[in-house]
Amino acid sequence: MANIELDNRGLQPPEPMVRILSALSELDDDAELVALMDRDPLLLYPELERRGYAATLRPEQDWFVLTIRKIEAQ
Repeated sequence: MANIELDNRGLQPPEPMVRILSALSELDDDAELVALMDRDPLLLYPELERRGYAATLRPEQDWFVLTIRKIEAQ
């Protein structure tokens, strides 16, 4: 399991979303993608769901930590 970490702070939209969607192709099914974000990426969630991923957002001091995982097949 190799997690992927991205620091998307300071990037202007749509660059954070583009970087995350690109990195998903390298993400193992049992791994997580963790991205540091300046804002809640509202437009990203529907695309993640369409691709079979779920995300959680946790606020930190002046940024957010977005964690993305593959949804397990039922």
